[in-house]
Amino acid sequence: MTVKKKQIVECEIIDVAFGGKGLAKIDGFAVFVDQTVTGDRVAARIIRKKRNYAEAVVQELLTPSPMRVNPPCPYSGFCGGCKWQFIAYPHQIELKRRHVAESLEHIALMGGTTVHPTLASDDIFGYRNKMEFSCSDRRWLMPREMGTDVDVGFALGLHVPGTFHKVLDTKACLLQPETGNRILDAVRTCMRASDRPVYGLRTHEGFWRFLMLRHSAARDEWLVNIVTAFEDRDAVMPMADMILARFPKVVSVVNNITARHAGVAIGEREIHLAGEPVLTDRIAGFEFEISANSFFQTNTRGAQKLYETVGRYAALKGHETVLDLYCGTGTIAICLARQAGEVIGLELVESAVADARKNCRANGIDNCRFILGDIKNTLETINTVPDLLVIDPPRAGMHKEVVKQVLKLAPEKIVYVSCNPATMARDILELKDIYGVEEVQPVDMFPHTFHIESVARLIKKK
Repeated sequence: MTVKKKQIVECEIIDVAFGGKGLAKIDGFAVFVDQTVTGDRVAARIIRKKRNYAEAVVQELLTPSPMRVNPPCPYSGFCGGCKWQFIAYPHQIELKRRHVAESLEHIALMGGTTVHPTLASDDIFGYRNKMEFSCSDRRWLMPREMGTDVDVGFALGLHVPGTFHKVLDTKACLLQPETGNRILDAVRTCMRASDRPVYGLRTHEGFWRFLMLRHSAARDEWLVNIVTAFEDRDAVMPMADMILARFPKVVSVVNNITARHAGVAIGEREIHLAGEPVLTDRIAGFEFEISANSFFQTNTRGAQKLYETVGRYAALKGHETVLDLYCGTGTIAICLARQAGEVIGLELVESAVADARKNCRANGIDNCRFILGDIKNTLETINTVPDLLVIDPPRAGMHKEVVKQVLKLAPEKIVYVSCNPATMARDILELKDIYGVEEVQPVDMFPHTFHIESVARLIKKK
């Protein structure tokens, strides 16, 4: 059977590929079907045909998989926020463990590596401590809204997957605590009543651009960041006053301002409107100040499990030198500091290094130091071989020059923290001549998505 674009085919989903799509085989030809899981039988329409595979969308679910559940969110299947809500959570975390194991087997060529069962998230809803909602002057309609007289000229919500201009008017997101949804609703009402227009994602005209909400799990407090296209205190101050009056758990309101066309909720400058300038959260007994644009793991309780795993794999005795690559705002360094002699963090982003130093002072940590600069360059300045190397790179993994320098440094132990099993496996492949992978622990910090964090323990071969 020759698969053609726009063709509708009946097929059975035999697996779920990394990236979250179901896999079917039609006469041996791979077809990836969005929003499906192993055991589904579907009628699917081919939307894209390549030489070695095709992509398809479900036209009709003929026989549902036993892995399926009814998603509680009305936007499930249309919103890009959490595309796996239709899969029962125990199956989600097993699929994620398999993706880690398969990446190591097929990319790193290390079949049989011990990959432990995924550490589940304590909360599978209400777990996110940061949400970004986009404004748009064009609302993307849900199927049930087609043909109704709903106002299509305003949206504040989340994007349709893979698009920059299609925004749902999201009434509530189940991934954030309920107070966040009440703040979202209040801000929506205030924006709609305002005489300032929302931003057009195609025209790049308008005032209201984003709403960012940050939550402290430890203190149950909120930071509200109103992102606008230009400064207008007369517009934003009434909203800030309303938020503080209605929501006593909000301790900070700021206004980020950006004229850039890019759809990123980070301002070129920031105005502190009311309350405290920052939010404070806690991981493993340490407190971290979080500004509107600081990096902080989006699942606080999940981050604690992740860092506990790092600490267990590090197995420090109290005297060791630890080198922490891609150290960010210093969370891992601080969590390891009291079990180490010295921790040296390397980081490219200047604001992250400033936050790391500030977080050390706030927690009474005096044995961490941080080196600012491109790791390709700063790693060369390290003259001593550390007892432990911690590597926590971005999704793209390590730069090839950093890999070469790690091999040259060749410490006895490496703890590799990854948010992308494929690039972790690629980096481990480069290290495997010198290092063996003793074990890998997946940690689920993103329920209802295919994303997974992993911690790998590498030991230098004798």
